[in-house]
Amino acid sequence: MVDHYQVLGVKRNATKQEVKDAFRRLAVKYHPDKHAQSPDHVRQNATVRFKLVSEAYEVLNDDRKRASYNAASESDFFRRTGGSYSNPYGNRGGGSYGYGYSAARNRQASSFSRGFESTFRYLTTRAFLLNLALAGGMYFAFAAIDTSGETLWKMRNSGKSFEEAMESIEKTKSHKDEG
Repeated sequence: MVDHYQVLGVKRNATKQEVKDAFRRLAVKYHPDKHAQSPDHVRQNATVRFKLVSEAYEVLNDDRKRASYNAASESDFFRRTGGSYSNPYGNRGGGSYGYGYSAARNRQASSFSRGFESTFRYLTTRAFLLNLALAGGMYFAFAAIDTSGETLWKMRNSGKSFEEAMESIEKTKSHKDEG
């Protein structure tokens, strides 16, 4: 996962205005139009960095996304990697553009973070939580009914098992049919 704060060069407690200013400064520096006449590798590097800066700004400028990102960055994954926000696997192979990631790994991590974010957003919607509460209530109601049925059976038929009761019912039916 890329450290969006590091990408923009701001502290974790940066204000929205500081994030915005850092984004504007870096967006001008790495904008693809500015590098249209540059050599191919410089243009590609600038384009990738521009995308990183844009993604970082998109996350850090939105309060919900920023809170989700901060929660994810403080998760167990980052504790296991010693608090490092760079690629825990190191750079293997070419295509690197800084921050310890190759382009393919960044796309993979980015799609994972978007999937995690959309799942987190869905799981915290009011409709989902209400449906979850309703399903939980129905589950416990059915469990209570099932348990109460067994309790009533035991109260009314003390000393008899269900099979014995069924046998006595069959005997009663057969006596009625004969008579």
